[in-house]
Amino acid sequence: MTTEKIDSVSVTTKANVYFNGKCVSHGISYADGTKKSVGVILPATLTFNTGAPEIMEGVGGSCEYKLAGSDTWVGCGAGEKFSVPGNSSFQIRVTDAYHYICHFG
Repeated sequence: MTTEKIDSVSVTTKANVYFNGKCVSHGISYADGTKKSVGVILPATLTFNTGAPEIMEGVGGSCEYKLAGSDTWVGCGAGEKFSVPGNSSFQIRVTDAYHYICHFG
């Protein structure tokens, strides 16, 4: 199931813009302190580093990703998720806009 709406959150209105505008996200916070980000990645192949573990949830479009240490690209679309360990990295390849929610921790 694809998350279409997130209720009862605080949104950081200033966007986080990465990779010359190829990735744009906004931070959201829940009352219990949980933090996530919602954003879009435009066509590109990018490498992200992680501090905490992350779960990337696709909410629109699709991507392919490759975790650090792997040689395999894996597809992920709307309604699908993939997990990235903390203190690691992953590559993501997008041919059309990929909309996501990043769940931290």
